[in-house]
Amino acid sequence: MADSPNCDLKSLSPLQLFERVTEQGEKVRALKAGKAPKDEIDAAVRMLLSLKLSYKTTTGQDYQAGLPPKDLVLINNGTAKEEDEDLVDPWNVQTSNAKGVDYDKLIVRFGSSKIDTDLINRIERATGQKPHHFLRRGIFFSHRDMDQVLDAYENKKSFYLYTGRGPSSQAMHVGHLIPFMFTKWLQEVFDVPLVIQLTDDEKYLWKDMTIEKAYEYAKENAKDIIACGFDVNKTFIFSDLDYLGASPGFYKNIVKVQKHVTFNQVKGIFGFTDSDCIGKISFPAIQAAPSFSSSFPQIFNGKDNIQCLIPCAIDQDPYFRMTRDVAPRIGQPKPALLHSVFFPALQGAQTKMSASDPNSSIFLTDTPKQIKTKINKHAFSGGRDTIEEHRKYGGNCDVDVSFMYLTFFLEDDDRLEQLKQAYTSGELLTGELKKVLIETMQPLVAAHQERRKQVTDEIVKQFMTPRKLAFEF
Repeated sequence: MADSPNCDLKSLSPLQLFERVTEQGEKVRALKAGKAPKDEIDAAVRMLLSLKLSYKTTTGQDYQAGLPPKDLVLINNGTAKEEDEDLVDPWNVQTSNAKGVDYDKLIVRFGSSKIDTDLINRIERATGQKPHHFLRRGIFFSHRDMDQVLDAYENKKSFYLYTGRGPSSQAMHVGHLIPFMFTKWLQEVFDVPLVIQLTDDEKYLWKDMTIEKAYEYAKENAKDIIACGFDVNKTFIFSDLDYLGASPGFYKNIVKVQKHVTFNQVKGIFGFTDSDCIGKISFPAIQAAPSFSSSFPQIFNGKDNIQCLIPCAIDQDPYFRMTRDVAPRIGQPKPALLHSVFFPALQGAQTKMSASDPNSSIFLTDTPKQIKTKINKHAFSGGRDTIEEHRKYGGNCDVDVSFMYLTFFLEDDDRLEQLKQAYTSGELLTGELKKVLIETMQPLVAAHQERRKQVTDEIVKQFMTPRKLAFEF
């Protein structure tokens, strides 16, 4: 965005204003460091003061570096949440709406950008491939700086992908596949390296489990991730408990981030309290570090200027808002992001999906019979109370979990639209819609289980060994 004072600052959200002030501050520091002419420095300073004034007028708060506006900070005790507002942070997702989280409001609150038709068309032109159905259907709905990634790609400049998994249990559910399915497609159509972080250290810090159990879950989850079909020559999967001790570049970036983020800032961003262990307070820097290519010298030949693109659920965005704020101050490019919606629990978007509740989702270890029973018994229905009412008034696809799941896993657009029309008109009954979902999920999970059986401990070791990938940098 240009630094012209004529820019309509009133049209910017509080978080966009915050980012403008941050960028202008960086520009002033660069001009001073480069001993630019005095009139140029003075003009940049005036612009900075003007932006800070606009920020204070809009938010009622003084600008503080690294600390986003308070009304946008999402904290895990819910104190920043208004009664009718969704609670979204890296550990909690709560909504009172049967349709689920209001993602348009979330875009405004987070200050990200909507993935619109123009961007989807541009991705199609850049890759020469039909956009993934997650893009076509708005499952990945928000982004930060995807335009910059495409600018670079169109100019023959590479980037890399980074996503992750917090291994909190041995069995993953089908919702956990969403970021990996999309990341695999991105990797294939753009032909770029991928790093996958297993945050076993995080789960040890937050959960009641031993460090050995956290590491064991990481290895087991790696098998499910590999079973998604990733190419060992283009993909590095790492456990924090393993890699941190083996990579000086990774640890150096962690320390750089730690130096530039204060305790007050992480309290504001993540809601940490004085009772939280210091491991939790320092962990955000560990999740930030894979955003920088110098954390993987074996892959990028020591280069520190390769941009990173992070596909993730939007609840992880606070980590990367912090990362994007720190990046310029440690001489690194800001990571770009693609945000997905949340995968709903079987009992409905208002309920919590939990690994401790086997009926809250379809797990990758479920048998065909278990899948059928779960869907028939527990999938929240948007149908009417009686067949007569349903035939007359139709069902509600916006709240029906079977239809929501089909939106994720049924790839045929025409078939999905037919089901929507038939269910909305009352022609298709809830039991019939559930039957379609059962017939979709049973072979999908069975095929995943077959692929996972082929993933040996030796294959896991290959993926998790630091090494050069099939790219030249």
